[in-house]
Amino acid sequence: MMRSGDTPPAFPRTRRRLRAALVVAALFMLVQAVPAWAGGADDPVVPLLLALAVILASGKLGGWLAVRAGQPAVLGELGFGIILGNLSLIGFHGFESMKHDPYLAIFSSLGVIVLLFEVGLESTIGQMLRVGPSSLFVALLGIVAPFALGWGVSVWLEPQHSVYAHAFLGAVLTATSVGITARVLRDLNESRSDESKIILGAAVIDDILGLVILAIVSGAITSADRGASLSLASIGWITAKAFGFVAAAIAIGAALAPRALRLAARVRVPGILLTSGLIFCFLLSYLAAKVGLAPIVGAFAAGLVLEAAFFEWFDETRHHTLESLLHPLSTFLVPIFFVLTGIRVDVGVFADPRILGLAGALILAAWLGKQACMFGVLQKGVDRLTVGLGMVPRGEVGLIFANIGASLTIAGETVITPATYAAVVIMVIVTTLVTPPALQWSLARARARAAAAKEEP
Repeated sequence: MMRSGDTPPAFPRTRRRLRAALVVAALFMLVQAVPAWAGGADDPVVPLLLALAVILASGKLGGWLAVRAGQPAVLGELGFGIILGNLSLIGFHGFESMKHDPYLAIFSSLGVIVLLFEVGLESTIGQMLRVGPSSLFVALLGIVAPFALGWGVSVWLEPQHSVYAHAFLGAVLTATSVGITARVLRDLNESRSDESKIILGAAVIDDILGLVILAIVSGAITSADRGASLSLASIGWITAKAFGFVAAAIAIGAALAPRALRLAARVRVPGILLTSGLIFCFLLSYLAAKVGLAPIVGAFAAGLVLEAAFFEWFDETRHHTLESLLHPLSTFLVPIFFVLTGIRVDVGVFADPRILGLAGALILAAWLGKQACMFGVLQKGVDRLTVGLGMVPRGEVGLIFANIGASLTIAGETVITPATYAAVVIMVIVTTLVTPPALQWSLARARARAAAAKEEP
């Protein structure tokens, strides 16, 4: 009970408005400071500090709003990046230099390497071997059908582009975001269902095959840029090199990692567990790059090889796992990749109806291509539509593919043009947005049909 003279408690809505106002004020102050940064500074670290502050603040705010709306945080980070990168449309050009800042590009590249290392850590070789024939067939169909449809869309709507651009657009559509699908299934309490096991097993295989295809296409593009002609022999060599590296990294890494980590565990200093994991990740990423593959292929292979049992000799495992120690680093680096990806999207290209048509065609091809996965389900009683819908979201994996394509060139021209890049980003956003409600509807429909079947005499 309040006494006379007491200050009344603030209402929750008032407190929320106050916090929102403070956030807006803080961002406004940062924006006002940008012109001084854009003008340059003697110390290159000074503008980088402000750029990181803007990116991290907008990324976390966007991620928070997305989660509040029931969507993955990556969509909020991407959306706020798109806003920052297109403020020039209203006359503000303070963030334009971020699009080509080499230091931010380094942070972004490290972020995607750490992200793929985390994705690899969430799976093991044993899990891959136990997924069963359904997951394998679902994954294979989830690669072949989208690749063919993506290639077809590119040939149809962008005939002026090279065969390399067509191939890369097909490769982009092969991606499946195992992280987003896993999160949706967990939120729906369906992680232990047969559909979930097939989807997650297929998504892991899909990631590996997709990265190998990315390596093959990227290698062909790099060879063409150096003047080498495209032949069946060169494609065969690149393919063998990609599959060979992944197989060798897994086989040799699985054999050597336990011994190397046992030796590292003898160095009893704080942080040795995280340091050992990162050394292994960066070493395989470096080796992947040296053989002409994307560094993320090595990062994913490193995560796949390292299993929890390998770290039992470390004292730190009494209180932490490698994943938990890696989390603060990924919290810092990964949003930089997604926000910067959004910043590089030029929404002005959508004034061209052809680009809107390309985005729409890519969305349709991405959707139909993954629905082919349902024909790979062999077990009876499994809802095939749910499996197909679970393979739809491209999420962070699709964005990684698109960024690599935007960085590859042939004779000085980018393989993925800014207009195509923007269309791919829209495809990723839409396929990621529609998956949670579509999966929820499909699973509810399947459960209702199963319940009705049980009630029938």
